[in-house]
Amino acid sequence: MPVSPDYRPEPRFFDLGDEYGDAVRAAEFPKTLLRFRNDRAAATVGLETLTDAEWIAHFGRFEPLPGQPQPIAMRYHGHQFRTYNPDLGDGRGFLAGQLRETSRAQAASDSALPGRLLDLGTKGSGTTPWSRTADGRLTLKGGVREVLAAEMLEAQGVPTSRAFSLIETGEDLERGDEPSPTRSAVLVRLSHSHIRFGTFQRAAYFGRPDMIEALVEHARSLYHPHVAQGDVPGFLAAVVEASARLTARWIAAGFVHGVLNTDNLNVTGESFDYGPWRFLPFYEPGFTAAYFDQTGLYAFARQPEAVFWALTQLGGALKLAADAEALTEALNGFGPAYIRHLRAAFLERLDVKSLGEAADQRLLDSTLALQREGGEAIRWEPLFHDWFGGFASSARALAGPRAALYQTKAFADFRFALFEHEPDRPERLEHPVFAAAEPEEMLIDEVEAIWAAIDAHDDWSPLHDKLIRIEATRSARA
Repeated sequence: MPVSPDYRPEPRFFDLGDEYGDAVRAAEFPKTLLRFRNDRAAATVGLETLTDAEWIAHFGRFEPLPGQPQPIAMRYHGHQFRTYNPDLGDGRGFLAGQLRETSRAQAASDSALPGRLLDLGTKGSGTTPWSRTADGRLTLKGGVREVLAAEMLEAQGVPTSRAFSLIETGEDLERGDEPSPTRSAVLVRLSHSHIRFGTFQRAAYFGRPDMIEALVEHARSLYHPHVAQGDVPGFLAAVVEASARLTARWIAAGFVHGVLNTDNLNVTGESFDYGPWRFLPFYEPGFTAAYFDQTGLYAFARQPEAVFWALTQLGGALKLAADAEALTEALNGFGPAYIRHLRAAFLERLDVKSLGEAADQRLLDSTLALQREGGEAIRWEPLFHDWFGGFASSARALAGPRAALYQTKAFADFRFALFEHEPDRPERLEHPVFAAAEPEEMLIDEVEAIWAAIDAHDDWSPLHDKLIRIEATRSARA
């Protein structure tokens, strides 16, 4: 059976018309070697029943899924490192289809809304009208890195696209920033919308309030249906709220996206498009992910600033369809929303209950102060691992490899703030993940080692083993 009865195609972006994208076809690849298929994600959209041969046909050769039209390369502009670029668009990817989450996935999310509308989007699927001089391809290393980033972020509760499929395509690619020739791949991600801030910027660039209004209504009705029809400031406020939540959860995860251009941020507040990402080894505000981010514009601690700046560009585009004062008021909600979501994210990472704004803020402040004062001695991820569950983890943490650190004066304020919060779900500590002395981390040396095994020996076992351990972490925290 090619798809399950739960499969529900709903290609809604295509309804907007040909001013928003271009019909394209995928490249024909010399090989299609299946390297990763996300069956857990596939089960949320009714595609887990595909055989490997059917999977390759749909996600390697891009034969259309039932009910899906020809793929479309989406049109958008964007600020790249705060320089406006009107020559953007899907240059090595396309929207391959849209479909609803299954009723099972909807029930698991406890949402009263219909199943979310999700996109199947590609990366490395060939040239499009927006490729410019590029080859439209993706390196296999880039695909492996995207799989790792998405899996780790999902395990940590960050709103993220999911790496759905990775297929090696048998081409030798030349790249200036890694040893070449290098292997090629095509990635498919499952994402909650690819409508970017830059999609609106493009309409504003051409002075088209009609396009802005159409985009707002399209995105409002599908992704923020609680906003009233025609309420453009209300739509912006919803995007601001979702973006604040995403940014807070990046910070709590110690994650640096690397390239927060306006074409890499979307209206649902879901993280996607992982290029030069990194996770912090320890607290370092100026930590950057991209070697080309020489000014630290998108450094770890500057990510809230970067997202807010991008939101102001979205607000500027929406001025063609709404009053500037009301849009400014919506934008001003970012700061309070970010702090609120940051407190909640840290509570969740430590698995403790809220005690109210003042107490929760003490815990947030003391956690960051401990990490700041501890420097390299207090690694980011181990602190959350050792103290998951608050005082319920005291014996475990004080018998672990970092016990000496937790006896110091610097730890006193954190301990007090943590212990005044009750554990949220201490039964989760029974999971084998918390019996381990060390948490699952995703630092650059391990990422490079995983790739080295693939590159030198075609050994995929380190990747598969890592994904199994990440899944265990996700399950333990779920």
